[in-house]
Formats: sequence, C-alpha cells, structure tokens
Amino acid sequence: MIRHSIFTAFVLVLASPLALAESGPKDMAARTELHAIQTLTLTDKQFLTGDANGRPTVIAGQLRVAQGNGRLPVVVLMHGSGGMGANTELWARTFNAMGISTFTLDGFTARGLVQVSTDQAKLGRMNFILDIYRALDVVAKHPRVDPQRIVLMGFSRGGQAALYASLKRFHQMWNKSGVEFAAYIPFYPDCATTFIGDTDTADKPIRIFAGTPDDYNPVALCKAYAGRLNAAGHDVQVTEYPNAPHSFDNPLGPLTATASPQSQSVRNCKIKEEQGVLINASTGAPFVYTDACVALGPHMGHDPDATQQVQQAVTGFVRGVFKLP
Repeated sequence: MIRHSIFTAFVLVLASPLALAESGPKDMAARTELHAIQTLTLTDKQFLTGDANGRPTVIAGQLRVAQGNGRLPVVVLMHGSGGMGANTELWARTFNAMGISTFTLDGFTARGLVQVSTDQAKLGRMNFILDIYRALDVVAKHPRVDPQRIVLMGFSRGGQAALYASLKRFHQMWNKSGVEFAAYIPFYPDCATTFIGDTDTADKPIRIFAGTPDDYNPVALCKAYAGRLNAAGHDVQVTEYPNAPHSFDNPLGPLTATASPQSQSVRNCKIKEEQGVLINASTGAPFVYTDACVALGPHMGHDPDATQQVQQAVTGFVRGVFKLP
C-alpha cells in the first residue's frame, strides 16, 4: 500500500530552485506521484442514505506537481464512463502549464472495471462523489498543495459527480476532510436526476460546459437545473457550444460525431430521489438500466474549435478562482 508519509522527504528538494529546469516544457510536471485513496464501493441507495457498510476499496490518484515552489493550487480531475482518457491528459497538461498541479482519480481499475458505458449498473452513479471526497482528504494534506485552492472538474459520469458533489447534504454525510472545493467545473454532466435538497449547494461557483447536439447527456436538462440553482441564489453558469458533441474535448475522438451503439444514455429518463431511492418518475418504480427510457447509441466526437474556446474559458475562470496573475 502506498503511504502518504513517504512523500514528505521530497519537500526540501522540490522547494529548491535547482529542482526546476527553466528550459523544460511548462506543461511537464516537476514531479508525479501515485497515491492510495481509501474509499468504499456503494450502491446509490447506500450513498443517498449515508450507509457506510459498503465494500472497502483502495483506488489510485495521480498527483502531477506543477513547476513552481511552495504550496500550489490543484485541480482534481474525475473521468467519465470510459475511464481515464485523452481529455484528462489534455487538461492535466493545460493546468500544469499554468503552474497548477492536478490530481487525477482512477475510479475503475481497482474495481476491476475498464468502462461502464455499455453497462452503467456495474457501478453506482453516486460512488464517484464519495471517491472525490476521499481524494480531497488526501490531496489537501499534501505538503505541496494549498488546501484553500482546490477546484473540482469532471467529465460525463465524472461531470455528474463534480456537479452534485457541490450539494451541502452530501458534504455533511460524506466529506470528512474539513476542506471545501473552491469551485466546481462539470463537463457535459448527466442532469436527468432530481435529488432531495439539490438546490442547497456549497456557496462556490459552478461552471457547466456542454454542447448543443449532445445526445448522451442533453444540455437542456442542465440548463433547467442551473435555472433552479440561480433562482436559489447560487453562482451557476452554463456555457453551450453549438457544434460540440459529447466528449468534444477529447483530442483523440473522431472529428465526425460517431454513434457508440451499445452505450447507455438516460437522456429520455426523468429520475427523482424518494427516501434514498432513485425512482423512474414515469413508472413510479425504482430506476434500473433496463427501463424503457434508457436509450442506446449516443454520439461522441472531438470539436477542435469548441475545445480551444473551452480551454480559454476554463483557464480564465480558474485563474480568477485561484487569484493567479
């Protein structure tokens, strides 16, 4: 098992100017570390009711310490249903080039999963939120991290986790770190579910990014949720790109949006939480992925123009949150 204490020996080395190569690429991490994260594998009902009797699981997080001295800001990155892909690498390099460290979570490998796109029932939707909170507890204690400057960013399933990790109710039940995220950045999240108390979010900004033609997680559902959050007095904005399909920021995705024939989408579903159970609002029964509303074959692809625009938007937003020059 990876021990957190082994990293403290490197603090003085990393603080030395000799540890940084002035001529090196700015998007190259000065140091990369792998950390063990003690978490649980839970059902959605267990998560929603605060039942911690799940299966103990140790997942991994990759910390890329950016070039710089002292305690640095960090962006936590949470992957989607396809696992850690090229988009997480793109964003890690983007932030590292800004002098911002990144902490990328792998929620699949330790659970014996490669992807859940074709069978979303393999892992509870809410489990990533617990993983994120447990990761926050680890990363906030690192000697090279400024615990007051940590932002959460997630993609698709991880975007849903990044969005709803903002709920105060979930923080109270599961976040034992004593630290809050400075902002939340969900990319093309699933907004098809209404949770109990879901307009009572942390008093931090939320920025949602998605594409108009996204038929995996329709942006219209997120705009409706953002409207409810705005009405409740929260700082939430949705940025919509007119030609961007799902996963548009993945630089290795096809330039023409392509169907993923067996991937499951809840775009036609209306799901609501009742007493800790996710209910299909159309049937009144507990939601399952064999419900008639679950669709197959959403499209995915890369949009270079939207990616360039979103990089400018996100880096500008993060600079403001972290108060960088």
